[in-house]
Amino acid sequence: MDTTEIIVTLAGLALAGFVVWYFFFSARQTVSAVSSSGGIQQVDVTVKGGYSPDVIEVERGRPVQLSFYRDEDNSCSEELLLPDFSIRRDLPAFKTTLVELLPQQSGTFPFTCGMGMLRGSLVVK
Repeated sequence: MDTTEIIVTLAGLALAGFVVWYFFFSARQTVSAVSSSGGIQQVDVTVKGGYSPDVIEVERGRPVQLSFYRDEDNSCSEELLLPDFSIRRDLPAFKTTLVELLPQQSGTFPFTCGMGMLRGSLVVK
């Protein structure tokens, strides 16, 4: 192997390592829902290259309203899936989409984009 091949190989390995770290080991931003005067738990989520926050904590048995603001036009983030609640929503670019649900059981429920690349979790306590 010559110097160019070694540099290209090392750069490829570094990039692959970054991708694995980003999707599986990067820090998660957790937020607990804020209750409104009507008892609805509310959380604002920004969609831009991922979900922020990407871990949302709510209480079981109380209505939840998630406001997803899609701050990009990347095609990967145009759809939201919450399969455990049978929810699928289109997220228009630069607009807010409300998702309402009533969690009846405790647990951790994943949500993703339509391609499964952007990931988050709804933690019901």
